Amino acid sequence: MAKKATTVLIAGAVIVLMLIGGIAWYVGQRNSLIALDESVNGAWSEVDNQLQRRSDLIPNLVSTVQGFASQEQQVFSDIADARARLAGAQTVSETAEGYERMESALSRLLVVVEAYPELRSNQNFLRLQDELAGTENRVAVARQRYNSSVQTYNARIRMFPASLLAGSLGMTAREYFEVDESVRTVPEVNFD
Repeated sequence: MAKKATTVLIAGAVIVLMLIGGIAWYVGQRNSLIALDESVNGAWSEVDNQLQRRSDLIPNLVSTVQGFASQEQQVFSDIADARARLAGAQTVSETAEGYERMESALSRLLVVVEAYPELRSNQNFLRLQDELAGTENRVAVARQRYNSSVQTYNARIRMFPASLLAGSLGMTAREYFEVDESVRTVPEVNFD
């Protein structure tokens, strides 16, 4: 009788330990997946902040150029349209498309600037151009961090056994922030 009671106690203890181990695994996996999801959200927030900073600089740059080149209305209109599209973007792909439009419009603006030597020597324009270049670097770093976070997250939710849990939590693959190849080539602008 004592042997049977000991066996039942041992079996009960094993079951309790397995339940505790299973719960601990579940909680650990769930917390890890949530932390990765929040990492992606935080990285996207940084991309969004830098794009907003860039978007805020552009009207000042455009105003400075307009003072010298008021006849270039199409370029200014394209920049305003691209800025509005970027500001209204709801998804990563819409943001990437807005980013591409903005890059294209800014490239055309820089080509316009070439025709105005007095603008190229204007201190306000030079300061704004430097700020914009610095912001472009920040955007590039933020995009890289975001895409790295997305890669880690996407890999984790696809790997077993986390994939079982990720599916039940409604976690799906996140979108990378990718831009068209044409935007990657920097327009050649010569201010000399």
